[in-house]
This record gives sequence, C-alpha cells and structure tokens, in this order.
Amino acid sequence: MPPELLPVFAPWFDLAGLAVFAASGALAAARRAQTMVTLAFFAIITGVGGGTVRDLLIGAPVFWVHDSRAAGVCLTVALVIWMTPERWWRGAALDWFDAIGLAAYAVYGAAKALRYGVPPLPAALMGVVTACVGGVIRDVVAGEPSIIMRPELYVTAAALAAALFVGLTLLGAPAAVAATLAALAGFALRAAAIRFRLALPAYRGRR
Repeated sequence: MPPELLPVFAPWFDLAGLAVFAASGALAAARRAQTMVTLAFFAIITGVGGGTVRDLLIGAPVFWVHDSRAAGVCLTVALVIWMTPERWWRGAALDWFDAIGLAAYAVYGAAKALRYGVPPLPAALMGVVTACVGGVIRDVVAGEPSIIMRPELYVTAAALAAALFVGLTLLGAPAAVAATLAALAGFALRAAAIRFRLALPAYRGRR
C-alpha cells in the first residue's frame, strides 16, 4: 500500500474506532454504577486494547504511548458518559456506533500492518485483532461472556472489512477507495446481523 496515502484516512478511522470502543468500555462500568475512575479505566483498556496488541505483534511503537490524542479521546468519552443520564445510552444505539467502529478499526489495523511490511494474510488478521481484542479485554475484566463466544456476526464483520481492504489493495485500488469500500462492507454485514439477528451455525458435535 502506498504509505503516502495512509494519513489521508487513517486518523479518522483510528479516532472513530477509539471513541466507539471507549464508549462501550465506559458503559460496561456505568451500568454497574461504578466511579468515574473505573469508567475511565474501562474506556482506555477497551479503546486501546486491540491496537496495543497489534502494535506489539507487528513491531510498531505502541500508538497511544506516543500520541496523547488516543488517551485523550478515551478519557473524554468516559467523562461524557459519566455526566449524561443513563437513558441516553439505552437501546440499540451503541450497537450501531459499535458497528461503525468495528469496521473502521478493522481497516485501520490491516492498513497499519501492511505499512509495516506484514504479509497480506497476517495483515488482515491484524485488522481483526485491532477491532476485536479491546472488546474481549473489556468482557473479561467485567466478568461478562465475551462477544467472540457468541455466534452473532461480529468477528466475521471485522474479518470481511480487513480482508476486503487487503484484497483491494493487492489489486491496486487506491488506499482511500479500498478503505472506504471495505469499511462500508464490514459495517453493512454487522448492521444486517444487528437488524436481522444473523448468526453463524454453532458446532453441534458428532451425531
């Protein structure tokens, strides 16, 4: 992928994913009537968790350690949730925001991995790691069943976005076009899963 094109869309995809996942982390604490400190902690570990694992695996500097905007976004989101009434965050609204963040972060993670010379298949997997690991950490710390242990199309949507971005890039598509199409495809699949309760078939063992 031409590295000069990455900065065109990367900051927006990165910040979108950070904000949405930080919100889901803060809400996990808010729904248990926790303190502002706990909300901030959950926002940070959820927002930066996937990107941290990705950067460690691809040998990149851990992004939020070198860029204060990441922690700033997470803390701001936690503060907003802390100061707003619970009724604002009920219903499926957060699921739709999460779908946006999932697709954006999957594309961003794959793009960064390619930029650091990771081969195509592992780069796509790094997109999935970026999009999903923060939520896994949130669920483990909160003592909830992890999203990856449910059959609904969640990780699959991240995989579609990341794989499509890598595939389009290999075919020579401009990075901005590849990123936009891949993110839209990932979001569309996740949105369909939310709207129509789509799920993968579960393992039933031998019969």
